[in-house]
Amino acid sequence: MRDPEKRAPVSPQIALKLETVWGERGVSTSMSVFRPGNTCWRTARADRAAFLIDNEAYFTAIFHALEKAQRSVLLLGWGFDPRTRLFPDGYDGPNDPDEVGRILVELARARPELDIRLLIWRSALPIAASQEFFPHRARRFFRGTPVKFRLDDAVPFGACHHQKVLVVDDKVAFCGGGDISVDRWDSPAHRDYDQRRIMPRQACHDPRHEVMMMVDGAAARALGELARERWRRATGEVVAPPPETEGDPWPNHVPAQLHGPEIAVARTEPEWKGRPMVDEILQLTLQCIAEAKRTIYLENQYFTSPIIGEALAARLAEPDGPEVVVVSTGHAPSWFDHMTMDRARGAVIWRLRAADVFGRFRALWPATWGGETIIVHSKVTVIDDRIVRVGSANLNNRSGGFDTECEIGVEAADNDTRVQIEVFRDRLVGHFMGHTGDKVAKARAEHGGLAPAIDALNRERRLMPIEPPRTTRLGDFITRYHIGDPQDTRDAWRPGRRRERLYKEARALIAQADADAAADDEAGAALTSKSITSGR
Repeated sequence: MRDPEKRAPVSPQIALKLETVWGERGVSTSMSVFRPGNTCWRTARADRAAFLIDNEAYFTAIFHALEKAQRSVLLLGWGFDPRTRLFPDGYDGPNDPDEVGRILVELARARPELDIRLLIWRSALPIAASQEFFPHRARRFFRGTPVKFRLDDAVPFGACHHQKVLVVDDKVAFCGGGDISVDRWDSPAHRDYDQRRIMPRQACHDPRHEVMMMVDGAAARALGELARERWRRATGEVVAPPPETEGDPWPNHVPAQLHGPEIAVARTEPEWKGRPMVDEILQLTLQCIAEAKRTIYLENQYFTSPIIGEALAARLAEPDGPEVVVVSTGHAPSWFDHMTMDRARGAVIWRLRAADVFGRFRALWPATWGGETIIVHSKVTVIDDRIVRVGSANLNNRSGGFDTECEIGVEAADNDTRVQIEVFRDRLVGHFMGHTGDKVAKARAEHGGLAPAIDALNRERRLMPIEPPRTTRLGDFITRYHIGDPQDTRDAWRPGRRRERLYKEARALIAQADADAAADDEAGAALTSKSITSGR
């Protein structure tokens, strides 16, 4: 490892991020990428873990876990609509029995010992208006029932609570990118016309891709502790852990893909009211990028962080670096996101294409068989066959230090786990193209990597290259100053400072990458010289 004292001086904040990626890229610099207090909050063992691809799987698992709940249900969400149907059938009436709100109320009334608490972000009015003013109107739905429903605005002005966590009896927990709302259900088929995507106003929402992860054991208890702490901060009420029960709320129909894994829980929390900023997820992302050897696979709604972009660019510039595959939405569904996130994403993609001198970068958006855009709302990171992460954090600035986020991850400790991580990633990639994960695995072996496998299998053009939007004066201004995407509370309302800080940190990463490359060249030259001398 090179001497950190030889680096150019940078600010403490930048130094912390550089410390994360310091060391030989592509080589693990510690026993584990998950380091409590730095790249994660804590680690805890689970007896079982499962990946739930798309909300058909998630909503079905929710129903069966709630059926078995005995003492506690805790839900954290960005959004929530009690009218959400867990088993949509293509017809939507006023009082369908599978509406999640009705299910929760009936459970609470039938089991007085069952404590049900829902803590949902008190969204800003423009966002609430786009959701028919849910979750605000959900307060009326639960009024006079045993269900404890609260809206949480305990974040800085302009920030949001973006964690998506459901914990049942502290025995089973779900974490990922999906909210329980009327426009979230879809199947992995992502059909062009699926009447089951019907909403209460009888229109059908767009095809949508989500991923959740389910864990049990001590990992579920850790997520329960996180949820209770959020409740305490929002309401002032201290909630005790539920008493131990005999039952097992794990849904019987869901097989565990991982057995006995150590689960890392990572968070983002803004600096606010005397509490320091927590940027474990950003630190973990940079560490994962630095340690990748063959493949970095990213599914995400947003892809705008110049800091993450520069870390990826440095790896793409290496002759033997990893391939980078990004899957995101082709075009943001809202006008505001298109103006802000899509344009900033375009700048990152241009940067990575410029760095991709060895042809290892793919930025793709999925479409249905008929060419309709599939909204990618999942937040998944898979590094080689070693690391998998599923959570709520986007690859933008605000998920790194301004909003609250939560994700869980696994680092392979045995060959079985490595196999399951690859199976999960291959299944994700394959389902976008209408292929099985096995077919993707065979194509990888035949063509020498994930990117060339996609190139070979993508004959129906279900995965399309993301093209940056055309530049305009307004768009250029939004991109330069990352409007709507602050990094943390220090630049939330100072876009000039935001631009200066973000690009200073990005330049520091570039300088460090150049220094590392020069040191590698120097070391290689010295080794060659030594070999020649010793051969005389």
